[in-house]
Amino acid sequence: MNTIGVKEPVILLPKEDIDLNKWAVVACDQYTGQPEYWREVEKFVGDAPSTNNLIFPEVWLGQDDEVRIARIQKSMRDYLERGLFKEHKGFILVERSTVTPHGTRTRMGIMVAADLEHYDYNKGPHSLTRATEGTILDRIPPRVRIRQGAPLEVPHIMLLVDDPEHTVIKPITAAKGQLKVLYNTELMMKGGHICGYAVDAARAARMQEALAALANPESFRKRYGLTADQPVLLYAVGDGNHSLATAKAVWENLKKTLPPAQISEHPARYALVELVNVHDEGLEFEPIHRVLFNVQGDFLTSLKETFKDSVSYINCSRELMMARVGGDTTHRIGLITAQGHGILEFARPTKNLPVATIQEFLDPFMKSGGAHSIDYVHGDDVVCELGARASNVGLYLPSMNKDDLFKTVLLDGVLPRKTFSMGEANEKRYYLECRKIL
Repeated sequence: MNTIGVKEPVILLPKEDIDLNKWAVVACDQYTGQPEYWREVEKFVGDAPSTNNLIFPEVWLGQDDEVRIARIQKSMRDYLERGLFKEHKGFILVERSTVTPHGTRTRMGIMVAADLEHYDYNKGPHSLTRATEGTILDRIPPRVRIRQGAPLEVPHIMLLVDDPEHTVIKPITAAKGQLKVLYNTELMMKGGHICGYAVDAARAARMQEALAALANPESFRKRYGLTADQPVLLYAVGDGNHSLATAKAVWENLKKTLPPAQISEHPARYALVELVNVHDEGLEFEPIHRVLFNVQGDFLTSLKETFKDSVSYINCSRELMMARVGGDTTHRIGLITAQGHGILEFARPTKNLPVATIQEFLDPFMKSGGAHSIDYVHGDDVVCELGARASNVGLYLPSMNKDDLFKTVLLDGVLPRKTFSMGEANEKRYYLECRKIL
């Protein structure tokens, strides 16, 4: 039995004559409030082979979905028939560097095949791989329609492992100069640089041994101070929660149609993911802000009707707003409107995190028609620019400490959705590797 929930993948990489700068495109769930970004991608790519033709940018959801899905699957079949891929069997070490407002950050990851039999996106699961945030079930069906019948998966999923001693990935990183380079390119649209290395058999074996040691039930429970009945949590979904949930849903449906002999090794049983140590120095947790579009009525009045005298508001500069968000016994959240910036302070929060405090209000507010739509955005400039537009409201949120992630999930369960982002939007995974799932 596979006790670590991952195995070596068979990965399809674009052949050497393909322009990787046009091939690799950022995760489809980024820049959802900025269609101009995706129009610029389309313009830059042109007719060149690109993963932009193999994905469904969520900014376009609701606009001829079925036509676009059919076109995506046709492009997948076309790329396979034209022989645009070369096959690589084994783990890949991924080195990703990005220039950010905070300086250049470099994170290291390993491409692995994650066993979906060890994953459950429902609340309260006890699987080896678990969601870190609540799964929005109505976001799965359109993704299922894309994946069902598709010959390829093009993943942006990132799984986190809690490895403070750096036993899993760092030994491979230290030897990268001895590894074969599989790809090496600049990434479009200020995405930075990416390089992939083939992990040799000996180092792959030691990596799997290190994962098995982290998954040892006795040492796991001792590490977190848990009782004997607590099951092991080895992987936490960092990015691509809904994509992984989609892969799981498609697999569960397909599995019912397969003879038992085909279940263990069917390619759809696995999802291609990047495994990253939550303690990687190049990995930063950034907040995910909220923008409400076409707000009906007065937003502050609605807040005060809900929170009564426990919420207060003061105008301030953008700089002071950004500096003061957060809090433990009180929660402070930035508010951006066409009238300027300010701070919402919640004096008696019933939730542990500021994001949970405001999300508890936003869900019924949106359901009652309080705004036309809501978007979850990355970056200070984006939330301030969008929030300042007429009839919009921006909510500027603090980040969470990444070192607390695993223990929080273990003790409190999943976090409120869109609690944190692993880096800014341009630091997200770019689609480069593919894998056959039929």
